[in-house]
Amino acid sequence: MSDLWMPGAEVLDIGDHAPTDGGTAKAIAHITWDRNATKAKPLDLVPFATLRSYFSGNGKGSAPHILWDPFTGRIAQFVPANSRSKSLVDTPGGTRTNRAGSVVLQVEALFFPWARVNGTAYETLRDTPCKGWEELHAWVASHGVASSWPMGKPDGFVSRRDERIWRIRSGWFGHAQVPENDHTDPGSWPDFPGTQPKPSLAPFPGAAWFVTGRQSPLVAAMHDRLVAEGCDRYQSSRDKDVIGSGDVASYEAWQAKYSKDNGKGWSGPALQWPPGPESWNALRVPTS
Repeated sequence: MSDLWMPGAEVLDIGDHAPTDGGTAKAIAHITWDRNATKAKPLDLVPFATLRSYFSGNGKGSAPHILWDPFTGRIAQFVPANSRSKSLVDTPGGTRTNRAGSVVLQVEALFFPWARVNGTAYETLRDTPCKGWEELHAWVASHGVASSWPMGKPDGFVSRRDERIWRIRSGWFGHAQVPENDHTDPGSWPDFPGTQPKPSLAPFPGAAWFVTGRQSPLVAAMHDRLVAEGCDRYQSSRDKDVIGSGDVASYEAWQAKYSKDNGKGWSGPALQWPPGPESWNALRVPTS
């Protein structure tokens, strides 16, 4: 028998349990979206403890099953798997939402677009470390939830709602895909374990990697991102996969722009070549 309380989760049982309707097992992907940030003005992530206290206190009327911090892997659970939770709008007489399955597991990821953690801003949930996802997915799957997205995997803050698919299919649904609901989250979600493609963004290779004359597809990718960010100080695009003076000037322009846009107040050596991990991660250089 599957565990009603996820192993390793902090249990804060808020009571008010009620059965689900039976049928296809479902999981619903949400983000907390508790702050409105932008690329130009990222904001610090709300502490896990704040949301934990909210859902177990004044916000228990809209509490999910699970609150998940993708940066630390911490998880809090507020109701058992065999109970409905109340994270979805469920209008009287309409399509059942919170109860529409053998389980309807509501997962709230602690995230909003352009959340800032330890100086780095993250545009999408997929860009975060996604710590704890493998364990969370395994627990959800143990309750019969298919590792699939019947209405398509979330890719951007757009809605697609199909009441027939909702009623008959098992799997993961974005909040934006649930009938009667008008939210557009989660925007993105991590891949199911075992299906992850090559990481889309290149990790920081270390300051010592950035030596004049180094040739690599990663240098060309950096070149393109610097141009896209309006920091083009190149004389030409010839040999753009080789580190040269244009890369130095363009990257220093990027560090100055990043510092200004994010209120860093960097000066002197902090603005100079070679790149540092914070500005590199913010540049979002794709893997070659």
